[in-house]
Amino acid sequence: MNAETLAALRNAVRGPVIGPEDSGYDEARKVYNGMIDRRPGAVLRCSDAADVMSAVRAVREKGLELAVRGGGHSGPGLGVVDGGVTVDLAPMRWVRVDPGARTAQVGGGSLLADLDHATHPFGLGVPAGIVSTTGVGGLTLGGGHGYLTRKYGLTVDSLLAADVVLADGSFVTADRENHPELFWALRGGGGNFGVVTSFTYQLHPVSTVGVGITVWPAEQTREVLSWYGEFLPRQGDDLYGFFAVLNVPPGPPFPEEIHGRRMCGVVWCWTGELERLGEALAAVQEPGKPAFHFAAPMPYPELQSMFDALMPPGLQWYWRASFFDRIPDAALDAHFMYAEGLPGGLSTMHLYPVDGAAHRVGSDETAWSYRDALWSGVFAGIDPDPANARTIKEWSVGYWEALRPHSMGGGYVNFFGEGEGEDRVRATYRENYDRLARIKRTYDPDNLFHTNQNVRPAPRQ
Repeated sequence: MNAETLAALRNAVRGPVIGPEDSGYDEARKVYNGMIDRRPGAVLRCSDAADVMSAVRAVREKGLELAVRGGGHSGPGLGVVDGGVTVDLAPMRWVRVDPGARTAQVGGGSLLADLDHATHPFGLGVPAGIVSTTGVGGLTLGGGHGYLTRKYGLTVDSLLAADVVLADGSFVTADRENHPELFWALRGGGGNFGVVTSFTYQLHPVSTVGVGITVWPAEQTREVLSWYGEFLPRQGDDLYGFFAVLNVPPGPPFPEEIHGRRMCGVVWCWTGELERLGEALAAVQEPGKPAFHFAAPMPYPELQSMFDALMPPGLQWYWRASFFDRIPDAALDAHFMYAEGLPGGLSTMHLYPVDGAAHRVGSDETAWSYRDALWSGVFAGIDPDPANARTIKEWSVGYWEALRPHSMGGGYVNFFGEGEGEDRVRATYRENYDRLARIKRTYDPDNLFHTNQNVRPAPRQ
């Protein structure tokens, strides 16, 4: 990257191009994960699809490394690459709702908060995530799951169309009739196939939901997890609950006497009749008396943003991921050991349900191949202090390794950590990998889009 190249990039796009010598550069290169400290040669803040087209062409012509950033939540910081170019979609934050058709078109730089804000007044929403600062683009392209997954499926199950800038700088709209193979690949195949400048979703009825938080002392992890693993899969799609090990945060709704204590727990979402919330959660007494239980109606966007303040940008993060189709007794000791050894700060393990409606889509209907999984697990080392980065990484990797014998082999690509390699990507896409590689050969034969959980193009025939 030199002055001439920077000038060419600035001439290519309407949005600002920020180089290392420009004011605001350090802010422009930041991503959500404070453990990532990369120095791109330039950050191109694209104002629209035309900017993205010009940016991709310029990067290709100059032979530069390319990264694409939507919300910037990528755990391994895939939105920035040393010395290369970040195509930053942050200016493209917009949502257009068609309440009659129950659809929403969403700009590629939008956050879940933008989507929820626009759809909630119409009593509609999309199954997507648990933190409202998450980028819509990265979450969707990886498959996407959240509080509404048991009720309405994965995020990609609600995707109707995507506007995409391809590796040659051209623009297409992919849906079931146009570029159907590309559309198939975008539904879980990650950022391998182009820059998605907008997504169109089918919306679903959701307004006020029943929210519950139940926690038990960490020493009850075996009993609670054994109960949870049997209880939740037997419930109807209206009840969702993700299991967690955690240090109780110092604030409401938790009482002061349990602040900072190691606990296990479940965060519940009930989409049935609100007057039946207590009945739906009555079973939380079965594995043992909770240390705390809270249940109340809440607007869906408030549930989506409930953890935002706990997870601000700039924390140290290290993630690992696995899919599970059961929680066998043999795994309970490992869960107990790592819950008891939970580092301070915000480190956690979550098991997100991916059954219910998500199971009513075939493994070959989208790139997401684990339609037989019951849980998407994430082992997340999180801490504000860089001095603790090694500790949280070792805890995360150790927990993941201990559970590997009980996993299904792959994991949710959006929860991968740094440097997990091609074998992990193949294990995640299973029988869908070869099809993805062929589609990659068609749409990105030179692997321009490789700063991701990469699917290599199939060899030319």
